[in-house]
Amino acid sequence: MKAIIQDRYGRVRDVMHLGDMDRSTPDGDQVLVKVHAAGVDRGALHLMTGEPRLLKLAFGLRKPRTPVRGREFAGVVEQVGPESTANVGDRVYGIAGGAFAEYLCASPKKYVPMPSALSFVDAAALPISGVTALQAIRDHAKIAAGQKVLIIGASGGVGSIAVRIAVDAGAVVTAVCSEAKAAYVEKLGAKEVLDYRKPWTGVSGFDAILDIGGGNALSVLRRMLTRSGVLVIVGAETGGPIFGGIDRQLRATMLSPFVKQRLIMQFAKEARSDIEELGRMATAGTFENIVTRTYPLSETATALEDLANGVISGKAVIEVS
Repeated sequence: MKAIIQDRYGRVRDVMHLGDMDRSTPDGDQVLVKVHAAGVDRGALHLMTGEPRLLKLAFGLRKPRTPVRGREFAGVVEQVGPESTANVGDRVYGIAGGAFAEYLCASPKKYVPMPSALSFVDAAALPISGVTALQAIRDHAKIAAGQKVLIIGASGGVGSIAVRIAVDAGAVVTAVCSEAKAAYVEKLGAKEVLDYRKPWTGVSGFDAILDIGGGNALSVLRRMLTRSGVLVIVGAETGGPIFGGIDRQLRATMLSPFVKQRLIMQFAKEARSDIEELGRMATAGTFENIVTRTYPLSETATALEDLANGVISGKAVIEVS
């Protein structure tokens, strides 16, 4: 099968290539999926570059333990394992390693039937970015109608989905992104859009803040919250090559028990039920306009470079077949 293969860490175009490899055979209750589309997320980019370096403890110190990146997929069941209850021909989407390839093996714990109203491209955009956004809004921030929400990094994959979920929940959303992407975020339903390149941290009175890829100090973010507000730190892209900002998340967790505000470090749980919920929301039209770019499998490096360079609004998807 054709796959995007990575044999070392480094700059995206230096370490990945389109090549041939054997496809896996499903074991137990696994299924072999013919991949039609694969979502592009920052996790794939980090595993290409090997930064933050803390990731290497889990994924391989000298080189990646597995050669194919990508974890969001949508496709058709091609073969079933001996204990699987799935059927050949089922359309499915979910989370599994090796999505930047023509085939992958998936566990039923992390894939679900694909709603008939969704395209493969739209379904592939949801599993990781969508689950992260859904859990941040619903489970951690517990957004209710009428609340004021600030979303930092609102034009990215997680951020754009978070804006839509918060707006659908009845929240009044203020978004932070680049001026070039302001019109896109406004179209998603944000009430106000702030340019991150200009002074914007003087705003305050938010019931919840989602910090997706930001780098502001905890003291700055706390000043923007109400006395009982919630800060959910989803990620960071400005924390240096070793820790990648996780040190700020850890400080928030340690401080939270001693203040009235809730300061939360989020690690998304890859829950099957949430993937299903995202499908229902997408069928209802919640995530219209989330996918803004598609690339063929041969241009996966370009997609990742565009993501790294801030070119992409919303989600990009690889059209594999």
